[in-house]
Amino acid sequence: MVEFPSEIWKDYELLDSGNGEKLERFGPYIMARPEPKALWDKTMGEAEWRRLSHVRFKPGAGFGRAGKEDSGTWERQKKMEDQWYISYPGLQDGLKFRLRLGLTAFKHVGVFPEQAPNWEFIYRKTRELDRPKVLNLFAYTGAASLAAKAAGADVTHLDSVRQVVSWARGNMEASGMDGIRWIVEDAMKFAQREARRGNLYDGIILDPPAYGHGPDGEKWKLDESLFGLLRNVARILKPEHSFMVLNLYSNGYSAALGETLVREALGKAHLSSGELALGDSFGKTLPLSIFVRVER
Repeated sequence: MVEFPSEIWKDYELLDSGNGEKLERFGPYIMARPEPKALWDKTMGEAEWRRLSHVRFKPGAGFGRAGKEDSGTWERQKKMEDQWYISYPGLQDGLKFRLRLGLTAFKHVGVFPEQAPNWEFIYRKTRELDRPKVLNLFAYTGAASLAAKAAGADVTHLDSVRQVVSWARGNMEASGMDGIRWIVEDAMKFAQREARRGNLYDGIILDPPAYGHGPDGEKWKLDESLFGLLRNVARILKPEHSFMVLNLYSNGYSAALGETLVREALGKAHLSSGELALGDSFGKTLPLSIFVRVER
């Protein structure tokens, strides 16, 4: 199963892809960024990419190295704001929020647009539950947290980077929401502590990186740490009337591998899995991550 963002989302568009890059429009601005999975040729020529782009990301010396894989600098080609906002209008009534975007030193801009189908799932499952508690681990700038909050959840948002948590708080405020619980901590330590305390959640969202560090220097390596984290998640996810979303970007991971990891960690549950992808304006499909969803 391959899922794409809805075409009703007018603030995002993948214009073209190929030769290791993607050309995207976020609101009024168009940017060219590296994309290792774009193995085919571009449809538009280089001159057209340059003509359209407001900014292009140039990989730095650390590009491709673990922990530095997305480092580099942005080269502006047209005048544009340092920060700007886009809106997400969900497919379901009541699902809408705003996100602040900006040019970071790691080729990211503050949102992963292919995640839109996960936001839709989170919103739908949260609305089915009575006063649910939802935990978002590795929560980045908070789009999934906002989807859960819009559905009425008591949301705990955790990330190891304080500046990113502040960014997410700003997105909540810009979306006219409040009441999200913000935590700057290592995800594994937090899950272990919650398990010891006997705290349970109706929904848990995980979007772990391949490599990372906690606020106190804790090391995260996906291959070595993911299964242990999932086993801790199994201890804090309610056994009935609950859901979980796992998203993985790491190359080499498949939906079948993700399903096996989740099944072995969580036991009996209804699982669904697939790929999240973007389609460019010329009909090429760019797969970017795999997901596993649990429904109990």
